Amino acid sequence: YSYDIISLSLSHSVSAATAAIQKMTRVRVVDNSPLGSTPWHRAPRVIHVYTKNGVGKVGDRVLLAIKGGKKKALIVGHKMPGKRMNPRFDSNNVVLIEDNGNPTGTRIKVPLPTHLREMEGDYSKLLAIASRFV
Repeated sequence: YSYDIISLSLSHSVSAATAAIQKMTRVRVVDNSPLGSTPWHRAPRVIHVYTKNGVGKVGDRVLLAIKGGKKKALIVGHKMPGKRMNPRFDSNNVVLIEDNGNPTGTRIKVPLPTHLREMEGDYSKLLAIASRFV
């Protein structure tokens, strides 16, 4: 009897590695697009991450469920600490984009990480509408 209790307590372990942004993660839209700025009774959630392993980092594209519809977005900040000298944010931030990669809004309200400039991919329009970097 005591062996069963010990084995049950040892079988339950909590993983130390946590994913940055994955399916069902609540995110915050940080641009001034009309879809992301008006309040809604449900927070936007990630329903798909366009990476091989299903975990999104800064610069990855995701598909959001927002206001009863689907919209593509780009991750511009997440809570999970990354590599050295990369900032860690208080919330999981995304910017809404069109299917061709152009941002939906005209301003970004939060600072963007500077290592987004060195990443491969076309982030030039996103960096042009950002006013602050960290």
